[in-house]
Amino acid sequence: MTVWGADAVEDAHRAGQALVIAARDILTPLAQERARELQVAITTAVTPPTAVTPRASAPSPAAGPAPVTRASASTAPAPPAPVLVRARAAPRAWVYSPPAPFVGAPSGALYRRGAPVAGRSAVRAGGPPRPVVVGAGRTGRVVVVGAGHVGMIAALRLVDADQFAEVVLVDIDEGRAAGIALDLTHTAALSGFATAVRGVGTVEAAGPADYVVITAGKPRQPGMSRSDLISTNAAIVGDLARRCAAVSPDAVLVVVTNPLDEMTQHAWQASGFPSSRVVGMAGVLDTARFQALAALGGSFRADQVSAWALGSHGEEMVIPLSQARIDGRPLTDRIPSADVRAVVDRARGSGAEVVGLLRSGSAFMAPGMSAARMVLAMARDSGEVLPAAVLADGTYGIRDVYVGLPARLGRHGVTGIVPVDLQPDELAALRAAADRIRERLADLATAS
Repeated sequence: MTVWGADAVEDAHRAGQALVIAARDILTPLAQERARELQVAITTAVTPPTAVTPRASAPSPAAGPAPVTRASASTAPAPPAPVLVRARAAPRAWVYSPPAPFVGAPSGALYRRGAPVAGRSAVRAGGPPRPVVVGAGRTGRVVVVGAGHVGMIAALRLVDADQFAEVVLVDIDEGRAAGIALDLTHTAALSGFATAVRGVGTVEAAGPADYVVITAGKPRQPGMSRSDLISTNAAIVGDLARRCAAVSPDAVLVVVTNPLDEMTQHAWQASGFPSSRVVGMAGVLDTARFQALAALGGSFRADQVSAWALGSHGEEMVIPLSQARIDGRPLTDRIPSADVRAVVDRARGSGAEVVGLLRSGSAFMAPGMSAARMVLAMARDSGEVLPAAVLADGTYGIRDVYVGLPARLGRHGVTGIVPVDLQPDELAALRAAADRIRERLADLATAS
């Protein structure tokens, strides 16, 4: 038995030939990955099997498929060969179907740090192995840029969902990205997922993606506002958006970096993508914070509260209380109006409250899960309406600026902005938030 690595695939690529291996040889996961990237076909050499006496009788049809037995050399079929098949559903996507000798995960020692793990078929008892599809269809690849706490939690939620073929963490500290990817891989049996996880140092190494979550940037420190980060993080987000667009021209960008609204608009401009494929995360996070805080003082659960957090991710956050409900009833029927307004104020300052308590760094649990929530809603193509930073199209009397609005999400991003009946003061506050975001964008343009 021979173990074939990536170097053998690269040698075959340079020679313009297929890689021929024996039926009992092992192909490492890295070699499989390089074969997909270089489009090198892998074939199995046919070796005469040992002749044995065939079984005397065949099982009845009710007993299921006949067991595999050895036959004479003259009658035994050739072992199946692995094939790289061009996927018709999407360009640049390849499907690797391993042959029967590869069923069963190879030794853990064969994996490089952060390498993709074997697909579900390698550990599931019975049945032929299923091909692992990377980068094609609605369950392809998600790239999370930034392996800090927010990126780590987003990746954890995406992997646990078992929705995608692969989740890739990207960080300038490649060792951190690879280490977190390997750590997540170790939880596969605990959480019951088959999603492959990798950690790399660049978006180029990650490969084409269906969704890219941008969390990279400087975090807030105590005493800092989100706006204090605008110039520093604009340089980071702009560069990443351009590079992601080059590698993944059909992806949807989900921006998490602060200041959220301004960075989302900056990513849209830098990427050159249509606005429907660039969306900011904050509304889901701010709504979740409001729901949780409202439930703290009541005899109900947070997920019984329905509300919208619109406007800006910060001081100009707008939570229309006319739309807030508990199991369909007005929120103010269960909580005094003064207490509700106190909850709104606390939700606006929740990010700073967490920063102050942590003393170093910023919130990451809820932000990471919120970003994953948006990606999953799009991948499932459920048409769900979520509050998100989107480019205003004239609805609510706001146009040409990214601001938090109710948006319907589909597989390829935003499919529309949903109008909600707001009270005059709520609508005025929403428009004021959009105006304030414009002012900060103008300051960014001047600083640039």
